[in-house]
Amino acid sequence: MNHTEKCAVGALLALSATIAAAQDEEDGLSGEAALAYLATSGNSDSENLGLNFGLDYYGEVWHHNLKGRAVRASTSGVTTAEAYGLSFQSDRDFGDISYLFARAAWDKDKFSGYDQQVREVVGYGRHFIDTERHELNGEIGLGLRQSDLRDGTSEDESIARLSLDYAFDLSETAELKQLFGVESGSDNTYIESVTSLSADVWTNLAIVLSYTVKRNSDVPVGTVRKDTFTAVALEYSF
Repeated sequence: MNHTEKCAVGALLALSATIAAAQDEEDGLSGEAALAYLATSGNSDSENLGLNFGLDYYGEVWHHNLKGRAVRASTSGVTTAEAYGLSFQSDRDFGDISYLFARAAWDKDKFSGYDQQVREVVGYGRHFIDTERHELNGEIGLGLRQSDLRDGTSEDESIARLSLDYAFDLSETAELKQLFGVESGSDNTYIESVTSLSADVWTNLAIVLSYTVKRNSDVPVGTVRKDTFTAVALEYSF
């Protein structure tokens, strides 16, 4: 395990320790797991299978979220796509509108200009809209990012993070979501947009269509700045 990977594991473990401080709160655990078929374009053009999962813990004032994803494909014994991601975030509510958060995330992509990136961010969040059908949350924070590039070099920098999370209930069984995040530092600006549409097909099963765009402003020669992922997933919620 190299230095960057140790930082990722250490940060995630440190953040997860905050769960112990909320054990006296009312338990509220939920989650989802999805198996997806993906078509990618950009630094890799292939068809893949992917796995996504998420866990949420809701207490009286604490909210913890763990997310993970994996994408892998091969053609004639040659790997054509390989990407992994893991993130953990803890929120501490202050009233019904505002909260503070701490977040750690790790991403590894064999076909991106960045072999892997680790980010640690703390900041402020706000619930702008919370109605029966619409929900909009925004976050702003400051932190650090450690990046390993495919050319063997590395970058350590301070970053500013801005994110928006919107959900719209189209009906009792369908939901539209839009996630948008920007992480900007002196060496690179990373943008990620995820648009998804889900429709319930059974009690705890849903079909989810999603389109993901990832873009780095500065990448090594020989790689493109933007990658896209189009997915059709069967998601189980509990």
